[in-house]
Amino acid sequence: MTPSSSALIVVPARYGSTRLPGKPLLPIAGRTLLERVVAVARVAAGLAGDCAVVVATDDERIRDHAGEIGAEAVMTPETCDSGSARACAAALMRAEQTEKPGLVINLQGDAPFVPPEVVAGLVRTLREGAADVATPVYRLDWARLDALRAHKRQAPFSGTTCVRAADGRALWFSKTILPAIRGEAKLREAGPLSPVWQHLGLYGYRMAALEWFGAAPQGAYEVLEGLEQLRFLEAGRTIATVEIDPPSHAMSGIDTPEDLALAEETIARLGDPFPA
Repeated sequence: MTPSSSALIVVPARYGSTRLPGKPLLPIAGRTLLERVVAVARVAAGLAGDCAVVVATDDERIRDHAGEIGAEAVMTPETCDSGSARACAAALMRAEQTEKPGLVINLQGDAPFVPPEVVAGLVRTLREGAADVATPVYRLDWARLDALRAHKRQAPFSGTTCVRAADGRALWFSKTILPAIRGEAKLREAGPLSPVWQHLGLYGYRMAALEWFGAAPQGAYEVLEGLEQLRFLEAGRTIATVEIDPPSHAMSGIDTPEDLALAEETIARLGDPFPA
């Protein structure tokens, strides 16, 4: 592989979560959250090839724990205001000791249930195509769409949908459910799948695009929606969406004590995805 196709999986892990302080260090079914996410990253790196893994943190306790589980870690500035900004800082800091990666995957440190194959698939998509960014989406069947609608009545800013072109390019992302659906009853009769795609919050970037993101101001719609990927679309950059199967472990992240309990319950019910 050429140097420009070398990849780095960055696991951003902050200690100061408002709702769940120190969450990377908290145990889930006997293993810390950070240990679980790093394990996903390591398997994905093996599948992708020419790929390294680094934890990006702003806290010495997390850095020390990364060392305990045999993971490389870098201390990034506390001023990083998003996971993508922290991933960019980590890649640049690591490049001071080794070559700059051509591709960077931002695997959030609170997402222990992402399949490694999905992470590796983003690397493959960027290597084979020309998009600035790659991110996974999955199509909702009608039952999942009904569940998302019900969930949004209680938590309207939880869950992101994607409108995509026929070639897989992302046209837009939103915290509302897009598209609006005319003639829904007939569509339900026609087949099991709705026209709605849900986004899984995982990103792969070309290093040049990530550096641009780190230097660019927030976009107007990015601020309104609270979705950092809109910064790319507002600037005319290309995001490739990668179709995946709906996740069996449906949790997108660990944000609250209730999420921790639900994660343990999910593992007990569906099995532990931690690689043996």
